[in-house]
Amino acid sequence: SQCKYIHVSSVILFLIVDLESPEEMEEEIPVVICAAAGRMGAAIAAISSIYSNTEANVLFYIVGLKTTIPHIRKWIENSKLKEIKFKVVEFNPMVLKGKIRQDASRPELLQPLNFVRFYLPLLIQKHEKVIYLDDDIIVQGDIQELYDTKLAPGHAAAFSDDCDLPSTHEMVRSVGMQNTYMGFLDYRKQAIRDLGISPSTCSFNPGVIVANMTEWKHQRITKQLEKWMQRNVEENLYSSTLGGGVATSPMLIVFHGKYSTINPMWHIRHLGWSPDTHYSERLLQEAKLLHWNGRYKPWDYPSVHTDLWEHWFIPDPSGKFKLTRPDS
Repeated sequence: SQCKYIHVSSVILFLIVDLESPEEMEEEIPVVICAAAGRMGAAIAAISSIYSNTEANVLFYIVGLKTTIPHIRKWIENSKLKEIKFKVVEFNPMVLKGKIRQDASRPELLQPLNFVRFYLPLLIQKHEKVIYLDDDIIVQGDIQELYDTKLAPGHAAAFSDDCDLPSTHEMVRSVGMQNTYMGFLDYRKQAIRDLGISPSTCSFNPGVIVANMTEWKHQRITKQLEKWMQRNVEENLYSSTLGGGVATSPMLIVFHGKYSTINPMWHIRHLGWSPDTHYSERLLQEAKLLHWNGRYKPWDYPSVHTDLWEHWFIPDPSGKFKLTRPDS
């Protein structure tokens, strides 16, 4: 009778496993987001917006420095985000030693976590395809759609072209923004001219990336990016640029002519470039992803379209992170 009992158990177990297998087989969507000191509320709002707008099986890789990791973990575990699937990954800034030229004009752009996107294969071991998102974004669409972005054969990544959306062109002109390589690379330098890239070439924004890890490793993208960081330290090739080019410029060089494009509605950006310039309600509603790139962040004041961001924000249970508002 004991044998029979074991046999029945194994059949029941097998049936349970079988019932769960479609769920198990459902593709995991890895999303990488950084949680930087002083702006952790940004990562929380971004994660909250993604999680609330999809049925997909999302696994969040939350990248922080040793000092910030306990705070973000506690925030997630003591809020409604405790349901999410996440891994906290510590980024060691020592990998950047000697690779970043100090730029006093925008020190915030030299934060170590700005360079996490260069090292995706070191952080993500088991996934073929990965989404990387800046923390100052809100996702209004289903992240599955972004994940389904097709990458052409031989392309390690997809980005948004800076000339892709006519509705943002006026905004770009009005605040004197750069959307060509001229705005990021110093064409007075021989090393830049030797690249043979026209200064009027349209740039792209690496705040939203869909990446193919196999191609990334095969093409040794990380090594190439590090080479151009190193050369900038030695030759000052792009630190004087407007666009916060320290992290963007190496990517513009390495991926020039070798990237796929993301649907423009999946990256409506420049919301942080001016506290006075507003987008139309229609565009904001249709946008699948909003990006407050620029100085004017939605957790600070002044900023635009803060209501769209704050809708997804979850207050810090520890009270350390507070929104800056005109009445606060």
